[in-house]
Amino acid sequence: MRTISGKKVLVTGGAGFIGSNIAHELCGDNEVLVLDDLSSGKKENLDGLDVELITASIRDADRVREAMEGVDYVFHHAAIASVPRSVDDPVSSNQVNVCGTLRVLVEARDAKVRKVVFASSSAIYGDTPSEMKREGDLPAPISPYAVTKMTGEMYCRNFWLNYGLPTCSLRYFNVYGPRQDPSSDYAAVIPRFISAALDGRPLTIYGDGGQTRDFIFVQDVVRANILAATDERHHGEVFNVANQKKVSVKELASQVLKALGRAEKGNIVHLEERKGDIRHSLADIGKARRMLDLSPGYDLEKGLAITVASMNR
Repeated sequence: MRTISGKKVLVTGGAGFIGSNIAHELCGDNEVLVLDDLSSGKKENLDGLDVELITASIRDADRVREAMEGVDYVFHHAAIASVPRSVDDPVSSNQVNVCGTLRVLVEARDAKVRKVVFASSSAIYGDTPSEMKREGDLPAPISPYAVTKMTGEMYCRNFWLNYGLPTCSLRYFNVYGPRQDPSSDYAAVIPRFISAALDGRPLTIYGDGGQTRDFIFVQDVVRANILAATDERHHGEVFNVANQKKVSVKELASQVLKALGRAEKGNIVHLEERKGDIRHSLADIGKARRMLDLSPGYDLEKGLAITVASMNR
């Protein structure tokens, strides 16, 4: 299996959930720089790591330029990563996710970086008619956040076509695992469920719980990033990163309660459906299997067990 060793890598948003897991994976064998303004990332996610933390925004041209010097690979994960927040404040999401991504690409191009891997999202598919989402589907974003990620993908492809900067966009489906923050108002469903169950609070489901998601464990996402960075044949491409298995939110709630030995009755409440949320999300990962040799190694049961253990300390 391909890996990265003896290189200089930059992880934007590297104090956040996915970025910090990438930093943990690469710091032993590489020089790792983390660029993060700590607006949502946490310094403690990097505790014990031999990494250089640069506290700055990806919109700060001078700091991004300095961080990019001599870098081989960029894993671009800095973003305002919330659908509800983008609905509440679309301007801020655009400024960070679009203008910030453009700044990262410009400086990576000028620094002659070997490859930029961009963290995109399954949100760009929206509520397309087909249940299984494929990279060739026509995007139908229904939130400002999704629009920003679609724009980032287009910029990545354009920087490959126009400037020869190798890029790759990874469309994450529902990522979960250690270091995911359960305390935010916009927290992802799995850490939110686990945190509620550990505190003895009921699990809150928005809508009827029949909406389905394709959950992927963070370590499989880390692996996808490494495979994408070291792939030298498929530049400018977009890949789904998921498990290709659908799970309803109410089924997920049951699994979380079961993993913690809690009864379902009285421990689940339903609230009104949220704006911008899509109904069904399931990935076809055939393209990533063929081109990147991506094969997820964690099913939901195994991934949940690790995540619960990490939060139940």
